[in-house]
Amino acid sequence: MNLLGGSALVTGGGSGIGRAIAQALAAQGAAVAIFDLLPDGGQDAVTAITSKGGRATLLRGDVSRWDDVDRAVAAAVRELGPLGIMVNAAGILDGYESADGMTPALWERVIGINLTGSFYGSKRALAEMLPRGRGRIINIASVAGLVGSGGGTAYTASKHGVVGLTRQLAITYAARGVTVNAICPGAVQTGLRANSTRILGADAPEMRGVGGDEAAVRAITPAGRRGTLDEVAAAACYLASEEADYVTGHTLVIDGGWTAR
Repeated sequence: MNLLGGSALVTGGGSGIGRAIAQALAAQGAAVAIFDLLPDGGQDAVTAITSKGGRATLLRGDVSRWDDVDRAVAAAVRELGPLGIMVNAAGILDGYESADGMTPALWERVIGINLTGSFYGSKRALAEMLPRGRGRIINIASVAGLVGSGGGTAYTASKHGVVGLTRQLAITYAARGVTVNAICPGAVQTGLRANSTRILGADAPEMRGVGGDEAAVRAITPAGRRGTLDEVAAAACYLASEEADYVTGHTLVIDGGWTAR
């Protein structure tokens, strides 16, 4: 595949799916800016890319804050060149918390990072892409964006919102050269539970749910296994490629059959 020209910025690129995508894009020749709230993982990701001859830079900030996103994109363009690919991968879990047990603070933080962060990243990327008439925006949603069994109240609402945001942006900007797509992973092994607890701090609930239980993953997934980070990253590289120029408004499900039941 031939990646769309320009640099790439990956939010949540310091760990898990975001890191896998950042490394895969770098391996295919993209200069990659990694934007993350947790600096240790972000620096490790940059080192992993540069040690193999790639170009990468770390930008620290919170995707739920417009000023942080604005500064990060501006810095990425200054350091790495015009933005061609934006991947909104930053996200946190809500521990499958139900509505009656969820605090307003937990709701606001999950929605802020998962949904508002995807909007801010997309909006700021569009400011760079529309004048050039080319761009790729890839939002990382979840099976929880398609069904009600993939998370708690805030997580499910946020990921459904990401899918809706993706579709609305896609139809709005297709004629102006920017494609907007989402990826909905199923059960994939990452450090998301630990990172969510760390980010939420005192507001963090117990991280319950399917993702932490191997037997539950096998029971809900017809493929009988977790997906891999490489499988999700490969899909992102396709959506970021020249070959995907006619693909927009699509939700690419990578879940081993979970949502086909």
